[in-house]
Amino acid sequence: MLKLFANKKAQIKQNKTLILWFEDVRLADLPLVGGKNASLGEMIQQLELRGINVPQGFAITAEAYRYFIEYGGLESELRWLLAGLDIEDIKNLRQRGKEARSLIVNTLLPPDLEQAIAIAYKQLCDLYGNETDVAVRSSATAEDLPSASFAGQQETYLNIHGIKGILEATRKCFASLFTDRAISYRSLQGFDHFDVALSIGVQKMVRSDLATSGVMFSIDTETGFKNAVIITAAYGLGETIVQGTVNPDEFMVFKPMLREGFRPIIAKRLGSKAVKMVYDRQEATRLIPVPETEKQKFALSDEEILKLAKWAQIIEDHYNQIRGCYSPMDIEWAKDGQTGELFIVQARPETVQSQKSDRIWQQYHLQGTAEVLVEGRAVGDRIGQGKTRVLLNVQRIHEFKPGEILVTQKTDPDWEPIMKKASAIITNSGGRTCHAAIIAREMGIPAIVGCGNATDILRTGQAVTVSCAEGEVGKVYQGLVPFAIAKTVLDDLPKTRTQILLNIGNPAEAFSLASQPCDGVGLARLEFIIANQIRVHPLALINFYQLQDETARQEIDRLTAGFNSKPDYFVSQLAQGIGTIAAAFYPKPVIVRMSDLKSNEYANLLGGRQFEPLEENPMIGWRGASRYTDPKYRPAFALECQAIKRVRDEMGLANVIPMIPFCRTPEEGQQVLAEMAKHGLKRGENSLQVYVMCELPSNVLLADKFCQVFDGFSIGSNDLTQLTLGLDRDYGLVAHIFDERDEAVKRMIKMVIQTAKRYDRKIGICGQAPSDYPEFIRFLVNLGIDSISLNPDSLLKTLLEVAKIEK
Repeated sequence: MLKLFANKKAQIKQNKTLILWFEDVRLADLPLVGGKNASLGEMIQQLELRGINVPQGFAITAEAYRYFIEYGGLESELRWLLAGLDIEDIKNLRQRGKEARSLIVNTLLPPDLEQAIAIAYKQLCDLYGNETDVAVRSSATAEDLPSASFAGQQETYLNIHGIKGILEATRKCFASLFTDRAISYRSLQGFDHFDVALSIGVQKMVRSDLATSGVMFSIDTETGFKNAVIITAAYGLGETIVQGTVNPDEFMVFKPMLREGFRPIIAKRLGSKAVKMVYDRQEATRLIPVPETEKQKFALSDEEILKLAKWAQIIEDHYNQIRGCYSPMDIEWAKDGQTGELFIVQARPETVQSQKSDRIWQQYHLQGTAEVLVEGRAVGDRIGQGKTRVLLNVQRIHEFKPGEILVTQKTDPDWEPIMKKASAIITNSGGRTCHAAIIAREMGIPAIVGCGNATDILRTGQAVTVSCAEGEVGKVYQGLVPFAIAKTVLDDLPKTRTQILLNIGNPAEAFSLASQPCDGVGLARLEFIIANQIRVHPLALINFYQLQDETARQEIDRLTAGFNSKPDYFVSQLAQGIGTIAAAFYPKPVIVRMSDLKSNEYANLLGGRQFEPLEENPMIGWRGASRYTDPKYRPAFALECQAIKRVRDEMGLANVIPMIPFCRTPEEGQQVLAEMAKHGLKRGENSLQVYVMCELPSNVLLADKFCQVFDGFSIGSNDLTQLTLGLDRDYGLVAHIFDERDEAVKRMIKMVIQTAKRYDRKIGICGQAPSDYPEFIRFLVNLGIDSISLNPDSLLKTLLEVAKIEK
């Protein structure tokens, strides 16, 4: 931005220790203007020319704060107030904090400081208009450090007009350096209360009360995955997201492909966005309900999502360069409803995942089950247990006992003195960037947010288990369910000739599993995404208006709200699930098995019974490749192809290799490839390979002919064993005969590996046998199999076993 006025420099020089404009400060000025203001100035100076919009404003400096403390003779009184304080005594902490804040609020500002603030505000009004609306934000000199987060400890005041309002908000901001949570946090972090000073930012408000706002991170906040930008969005002013008042929309963008010019939005999650914060003449701001039609729409367009993600990359790159190390960022953004412009209003270092070691892999596992009482958004990947304490009012936090599980509507910084004592946190509202989520991550506490009705379902004193170890959905179980913690040091693991791959079904686990020492994904199952994320039969979406089940119609209408069409819901959700897995392991190969649900499983999807036959034995019936070319299912397979094409072409994730299951004959394989080509998936174009499952005796006996059709094989040892031995593995009377180590099965596997090698085709295995039997691993490795794909819990032990065999 151009300098505000020609005479501004003279004014700054006159009051150089009291007022500084954002455009005249940089990160090096953090001791003078605090982390928040220093970062705003850094972006205005260095990043505006790269297209990033930051609202103008000025900083009331830390020297101004110290001048105020000295002018009022406050330091000795404050030190006396805080002497000998035990922060574990919540009642005493609250009393002393209240007295400290009252002392500051009732002390007048020095006249020359008032005058300097008035002159600066007048200049801001000359730029933006008379009595311009501003945010008055605290900016502590110790906040936004890479190793400690003081952000949110102090207060922010929104929609402030006029110099009288700004001066009042200034005293309140100074006083907020002594809120209960700020006093407690400084004590825990080992900071002297007077080593931390407070600067204040006075910044032009972005009229997001007329549009949208939110928070974004340049790292996945749950897993530490570095290649994702996470964006949350809701209507109105951003305080509702930070405070956890709303469950926002959430979007995820894959950074490497964004740099390459693709559109890699790998996840879009519609939040409830029940209320929004808007301007109010009497109270500055107020909450109002969001109309139902707006709730059912995403708060950002795809273009806005991609623009914000690019800004996050630019900001992160700049801070990486300044600090000389990896510096993921926590960024607040807002959209102006009057101009339609996007703005960055804050940026600070992320302080949790960036401090973790990526060489120690830790997994929590439930070792039992129980009734699920409540579900919500999982924060982190840990498990916690204890007795619940339901608190609806922060005034009752003195009732909380160490080790209890906090259950409340939402948290804000006033709850922090007890949050560190909790074994878990559960809230009715909030998303992954709300206050409860941020503090829980920082303290390493499992939390479930956005549960909706936790305070109604749970009661104080109830023993529960809080599990965040099962993907993005957190679950509260009745009672104390046993669990275990496995820790693995990932240094100095051997490299094997045989590729070690992962089997994955749930996209929500992909980022946390990506740190495992594997060579990619050998089996990504679409069935999980279809059954758990989409939940609707694809033909019910295509033929929605012919559906006979009225209940299913209503539920499908609810699920597909916000999408361009009913079929687009299927394509979008499937593409996002595949894209998330592909992004997690990029550029390693990710083999995606096209849908392999059986007719009885398809029938259980919403609207499914109308489109599925009744089969005596669905296991060997209408499944896999036979569906894809059948006129009755062909339109549904087209949706799967569109999803794969979107992932590879629009998202740029060409590491995806589709795989065809249960392909009975080479001719059937040719027909499937022809069907895929109709939808833009032509083998050989854009490096597209297509694999086939080897799970039928015909796949083995005609392997030479299948090699002419497909680029590789993946042995499904479960089905191959079943069909070689002629038994139903689920039928109790013959289940004991099922054994992948049977000589007939091993001969089949040996035969297909030798044929694949002869025709220079890739061949791996994705069945259960290698996970269960070490001797089976030796058998496969000695045959020269290319890859072994495993469930996550057996990957490391199998890797070590393979390395030992290959020596």
